[in-house]
Amino acid sequence: MKSYSRVVVAYSGGLDTSVMLRWIKERYRCEVIAACVDVGQAENYPKLKARALATGASKAYVIDARKEFVTDFIWPTLKAHALYEGRYLLGTSIARPIIAEKVAEIARKEKADAVSHGSTGKGNDQVRFELTFKAVAPELGILAPWREWEFKGREDEIRYAQDHKIPVTVTKKKPYSSDANLWHISYEGGVLEDPNHPYKNDMFELTVSPEDAPNRPEFVTIRFDKGVPVAVNGNKLGPVTLVQTLNKIAGRNGVGRVDIVENRLVGMKSRGVYEAPAATLLYAAHQELESLVLDRETAHAKELIGPRYAELVYFGQWHAPLRRALDAFVNETQKVVTGEVKLKLYKGNIVVQGRKSPHSLYWQKLASFEAEDIYNQKDAEGFINLFGLPIKVAALLRKGRV
Repeated sequence: MKSYSRVVVAYSGGLDTSVMLRWIKERYRCEVIAACVDVGQAENYPKLKARALATGASKAYVIDARKEFVTDFIWPTLKAHALYEGRYLLGTSIARPIIAEKVAEIARKEKADAVSHGSTGKGNDQVRFELTFKAVAPELGILAPWREWEFKGREDEIRYAQDHKIPVTVTKKKPYSSDANLWHISYEGGVLEDPNHPYKNDMFELTVSPEDAPNRPEFVTIRFDKGVPVAVNGNKLGPVTLVQTLNKIAGRNGVGRVDIVENRLVGMKSRGVYEAPAATLLYAAHQELESLVLDRETAHAKELIGPRYAELVYFGQWHAPLRRALDAFVNETQKVVTGEVKLKLYKGNIVVQGRKSPHSLYWQKLASFEAEDIYNQKDAEGFINLFGLPIKVAALLRKGRV
């Protein structure tokens, strides 16, 4: 076992990191510093800091990274229209790199020789944290207690916390875990581990059940500037406030819940329930605006890039050269993604009401079924003959051989 003198822990105040902080201090007989990175968890940070110190940390940092999280991580993922396996909006995946970066910054500031995270040995987050640590601070050691300690599960952790008088919020009666930030809240574990077991509505924090949503639709208009959301209903908003505003609007209309069985990087399937109201609205609006302004070839190429971008983010490869290269392509496409999209929200549904842009490629006169002098319909015959030539040749030759 390696020895460390000072370890900086990515601390959330939850069960895993609270137990981990004390366990590292006892097991390695070292100084432990807690680093809590605020990406929109809506925690009581003075209380969280006090809890870390009471648990055994010599120092406790709270870093407000919300704006950077939105502008440098959420917006690039949105612009790429990155959806993992077509459904997951990557709320946890994109938060891990910025948390790891900030933890590494504290480690360097405090001259620590190692960093630590509370991810399990079965999950994706261990990869996301550690690949980021390797990218931004390769000289630091990395501790992953879940891969070392004697605990077999969360009940063992709860027992350890009780024995050491460590305050935690998870109990045996409510064993599922949740991860929150500005972009989403995820729910996993406990009864949710059975993919055939329905979730309970009282679990959610950001959204009402569609059945309980208002009986009248609500309309929202979102404005984008070069692919970045900048205004809601005509009001220009900063990045954090904009996401918070849309979370409230979509949430009260039952928009943004998803129940997924996904393929983890480590090779197993897992069930996750997510609520991402603002993200759901923004992805829908952004896609509609792109449909208006991107030419066909660029739009189709971008459809291929989105899933690959999502894989890189999900797999923890935020700092991979390929992601930066894909960003270059995506940012080029976003130069014309400026305009407004109007959406109608009703009981969990999103219905597009309109879209407009100064860069629109939609030419109503050309698309019209009415008389016009731009498109010669007779030209279509020659086009179809050439376009269909391979199909016709194959059919003729095949017929003669049968």
